[in-house]
Amino acid sequence: MEWLNYHHLLYFWTVVREGGVMLASKKLRLRQPTVTGQIRELERSLGEKLFERVGRKLVLTEVGAYVYRYADEIFTLGQQLQDGLRGRPSVAPRKLVVGVAEVMPKLIAHRLLEPALRSREDVRLICTEGPVEHLLAELALHEVDLVLADSPVPPASSVRAYNHLLGECGMTLFAVPKLAAALRRGFPKSLDGAPFLMPSDATSVRRALTQWLAEEQDVRPRIRGEFQDSALMMAFGQAGEGVFPGPSAIEGEIRTQYGVEVVGRVEAVREHFYAITAERRLRHPAVVAISEAARTRLFQRA
Repeated sequence: MEWLNYHHLLYFWTVVREGGVMLASKKLRLRQPTVTGQIRELERSLGEKLFERVGRKLVLTEVGAYVYRYADEIFTLGQQLQDGLRGRPSVAPRKLVVGVAEVMPKLIAHRLLEPALRSREDVRLICTEGPVEHLLAELALHEVDLVLADSPVPPASSVRAYNHLLGECGMTLFAVPKLAAALRRGFPKSLDGAPFLMPSDATSVRRALTQWLAEEQDVRPRIRGEFQDSALMMAFGQAGEGVFPGPSAIEGEIRTQYGVEVVGRVEAVREHFYAITAERRLRHPAVVAISEAARTRLFQRA
């Protein structure tokens, strides 16, 4: 049996955490050539390159990112062992790293992720945000456990990932009370020429909403703003700048948080929400809790 050299693994872990060989050498109180040589020995024993040089920087390879996640768990557990022996017992929370697509409504993301913190197992939630393509790349590198998105993985994507539909709901249109009261009469024809705030073209709901307005209702609102961040769009709506859409599943939260009223509901425009993982079956207990809560509570009546 070939044994892993944990000294070499420690040097590698420190280089990643400190952001380079020079800083890691200072932390370890070793010469830079020594640290570099030990990492090369680790690469030789694993038979894989852990870093690649991009300009003057060292960047983790896909295998390097995979090894780092295990190293981080190993040395974090080691620290906890030492703390326990010194009379500071602690049980490490299990990490759940979630990538949230930047176009996802933040209130929906919160409602979806909240059950992870209420599960029987102690969980430390780590959230990142960005374009879906970037998050899927991180999923492939095992840098995130889960991606939340409003659309499934594109068929042409090179990333091997699995879509888990968490639920779907209709669309509700909101506005400040005075504007909502005026537009509620004669809805949806009343939207023709009305001030409107739209999600960006990057969202699936934008395309569906545009089609519903123009082709099915033959109305053309006056678009006053387009937003990639749903929270920013709702803030402008709160200020009275126009009608804005939101998922019907969180209608109550939107009304309470932003002080707005319902203009009308559009069941024909459906929003879908997905958990995307690198595994076909959901195994992480917190991810299972997220899925079950979404299906049985959040989207049950939506």
